[in-house]
This record gives sequence, C-alpha cells and structure tokens, in this order.
Amino acid sequence: MTVIENSKAVKNLPEPIIQGQPMTALAPMQDVTGLEFMKVISEYGSPDYFFTEYFRVHVSSNLEKHILNSITQNQTGRPIFAQLIGESLPDLERTVNELIKYPIAGIDLNMGCPAPKVYKKNVGGGLLRDVKKIDSILELIRKSTAKLFTVKMRIGFDTTDNFADILNLINKHKIDLLSLHGRTVKEMYRSEVHYKKIKQAVETINCPVLANGNITSASKAKWVVENTGSAGVMVGRSAIRNPWIFRQIREKYSGKKMYQPKLIDVRNYIDKLYKATWQERFTEQGHINRLKKFLNFIGQSVDSEGKFLHQMRRAQSKKEFFDICDDHLIANKRSELYFANEPFEKIIARPNHEKPNDDLSYSIVS
Repeated sequence: MTVIENSKAVKNLPEPIIQGQPMTALAPMQDVTGLEFMKVISEYGSPDYFFTEYFRVHVSSNLEKHILNSITQNQTGRPIFAQLIGESLPDLERTVNELIKYPIAGIDLNMGCPAPKVYKKNVGGGLLRDVKKIDSILELIRKSTAKLFTVKMRIGFDTTDNFADILNLINKHKIDLLSLHGRTVKEMYRSEVHYKKIKQAVETINCPVLANGNITSASKAKWVVENTGSAGVMVGRSAIRNPWIFRQIREKYSGKKMYQPKLIDVRNYIDKLYKATWQERFTEQGHINRLKKFLNFIGQSVDSEGKFLHQMRRAQSKKEFFDICDDHLIANKRSELYFANEPFEKIIARPNHEKPNDDLSYSIVS
C-alpha cells in the first residue's frame, strides 16, 4: 500500500508541501524546537507540519509565552499544532478553549514523553498505563474543539499490553492524526524501533499515522513508509542533526538528485543556530551550553571517532567553542568533505534527561 493509495493520508489535514508525497512533521522537542529552531529549519526545508513544545496543563497553568510565540510569530508558512501535556480534565478544557483562539491547525495531546519527571506525574507517556483516563481525556478534547485533534504517543509504557485498547480509543474519538513512536516509554531511545507495531496501528485505526523513531535519513524514511504503510514520518533528533532532511525526503520521492551538505554547510548552520538562539539574558557560557543541546546531535555525523563531540562538550567559552567547530568543519580543507547522511555507529548523543541519576531539565524529549 502506498501513501498515494491510502485515502486516510489526506483526510481533514492541511495540504502538504507536495501533494501525493508522504507527509512530514518536525517532532516537538522541549526547549529545542521553539520558534527560533522553526525559523532556522525553514531556511533549509520546512516539514509539512510543525508541533509546538508542550504547554504544561495543571490547576495554575498559563499559556507559556515563549511557546505561544511559536504560534503567533511563526512565519514559516506551514501549519502548526499546539501540543498539550496534562491529565486534569477541567484544566485541559480551559487550555483548549484558550488555544483555539489562536491561528493553530489543531490541538495535539502528548502521550509519549519518556522523561521520568514527566511520567511520574501520570502525564505524557505515563498516561499509557491508564486506559480509562485516556478515554476521558480524548472525549473531553474531542468535544472541546472543532479544530483538528491529533495525538502523539508511544506503543506502551513498559509493555504493549494496552496498545490495542488505546488504538480502539483513537478510533472511538475520531482522532485526525496519530504520530506513533515505535518504542515503549521505558525503552526511551535505546532499543530497536518496533515498526511492526506502527504497521499494526496503520491497519487498525481510521486516521493517518506518522511513523516516529529513528527516522535518520531520507532513505530510512522511505523504508519506514514502505514497510509500515504509514502516511508519512515525524522526525525529531535527526532534524536537529540534519536540517536538510525534510528537503531530502521530498527530493527522494520526486526523483531529484538529493542535496548533500558539506561540512562547511554544517559550520554555517551552527552560526545560524547561534544567532537564532541568542538572548540578552544569557551569559556567554549559558548560551554556549544551550548550543551544545543541538551539537550533541550534529556531532553524530561529523567524524566517526567522535572527537568533535568530545571536545565540543568541554568548551568553556565562545572562542573555544567556535575554534573547535572551525578545526573539525573547515580547517585543512575539511570544508569540502560531505556531512554523513546517517549518524556514525557508536557516536551517541546524550541529552540531560538520559544521563544516569540526572534530575535536570529534560530538554530533548519527543
């Protein structure tokens, strides 16, 4: 089954950039895929759809201004869905009623965040343990908005025992789009992705499915679509590493020569990230530390020994940071070398929330 043959692929959803191709979306990653990153990636090739970082929903919550800016100041020209995380029914209803006043394509519910500080509060991926609660939340949000209602989830919490029941709820409440990460919450990002579970969802539910999890390149995206029957892909970490990935996916499906960035292009990308993420309130070291969240992933395709990542993580000043970038990306004619399409084997990015015994902000979650 191809995407073009699958009528579910376009039902109710905004037009993709190229009609008939698999849909693409940027996975929402907390403290990373805000307005600034959306602006940067749009210069390299926007996805069909954006999703905001999650709005935290609880009894005293308000719409966080910096997340709201990614809606009100978004000039990418692409539809954006407002993502929520929470479990309090009255507060979810209140937040939905506030958000639908803004120019969003729809509301997205996070049922997949694997950060322990999140799931311990029974929100995000923690909801997957409670089918009855999911039923009540989906019913509430479905009744609260006439806009599109989408869900992002994983295949289970620590097992997939509830998976079939939750898919039935996706049908029951007429969800418009499901973004499915093919791992359990407890597997985080360490296991192989269970693409057969994504295929099961495609064959079970009545709405289109975006496959998520290890979509590392245009070739991998095509393989996943062909082997799951999904309507498209949602890309997170690999879009940080390779901001050209959405352009490359479209080129691959169009039969065009796929753009291959060189290390000089990566050096320019880092410059754009530096300028886009700068805020006056940052100290020099604080800003460099923020950039390291992005370079944790970019570094996976720079050198097979991981020397760039090792040195970059230890940079203590702007000068030291950019000297390291120059040494590895443009010095000694390295600027003409091609940036690897796939992450090098055994070169691992380690965001804060994946480090042992770390209780810091879970900055990269999707």
